[in-house]
Amino acid sequence: MAQHTSPRSKGRQSTITVAHTLSPNMVSYLKMPFKRYVEIGRVALVNYGKDYGKLVVIVDVIDQNRALVDAPDMVRSQMNFKRLSLTDIKIDVKRVPKKKTLIAAMEAADVKGRWEKSSWGRKLIVQKRRAALNDFDRFKLMLAKIKRAGVVNQELAKLKKETAA
Repeated sequence: MAQHTSPRSKGRQSTITVAHTLSPNMVSYLKMPFKRYVEIGRVALVNYGKDYGKLVVIVDVIDQNRALVDAPDMVRSQMNFKRLSLTDIKIDVKRVPKKKTLIAAMEAADVKGRWEKSSWGRKLIVQKRRAALNDFDRFKLMLAKIKRAGVVNQELAKLKKETAA
């Protein structure tokens, strides 16, 4: 319990007792809403421009709009934050590390593996695979979907027949 004197009391002695207890429901409510911060070592996905789709690491913050980013297969360059989508992955690197240090840190943190296991990464892999299909592949996919739907409907009909009998 804490005693709190109201600023509107104008010299009068009026105090309010405030209880500082947090229930488990309130603790989850008070957690920070954002988990992805712009920070050195944060892995980001380039969402626009010539490096579209690449995973980069923020190695330095230039100002409120730009960051210095680097990746094993690209030249270190500045990039606008509007071109970056921050991921949940963060690696432990110091400010503006050498390329060799950055590559070692990325391999130690298994950035590529963690990205491919994440739902976001899996979704992008599926999108790329679908975009690479040619007309014949799309035709084969359509036939496979029809075949699968037929099998599902047959099993459903069997189950309905069993429950009705």
